[in-house]
Amino acid sequence: MTNNFTITDKAKKKIGNLLEKENINKFFRIEVKGGGCSGYKYNFTTDMKVNEDDLVFENVLIDKSSFALIEGSILDFSEKLIENTFKIVNPKATSSCGCGSSFAI
Repeated sequence: MTNNFTITDKAKKKIGNLLEKENINKFFRIEVKGGGCSGYKYNFTTDMKVNEDDLVFENVLIDKSSFALIEGSILDFSEKLIENTFKIVNPKATSSCGCGSSFAI
């Protein structure tokens, strides 16, 4: 595992704002779970602690199992007229759903 993961400046700023509003949570967590219309889905939450199997990218936590599925990816924040959301550009994904929240490998 090479710890290759990029967070855009736009995503860093949004995460900082989100954590500031949360006031008690220090980290933004990314998890990959089974499910979604394409097989896996991204889950974004906030957290107060680093777990033993977490990789830390500034204030972003990714557990090792999830990281194996998104290594080499880019975390971005997309602002559109009808939707503001975190997006992961995953080079390992062979397909994804229309909204981009789930993917297949």
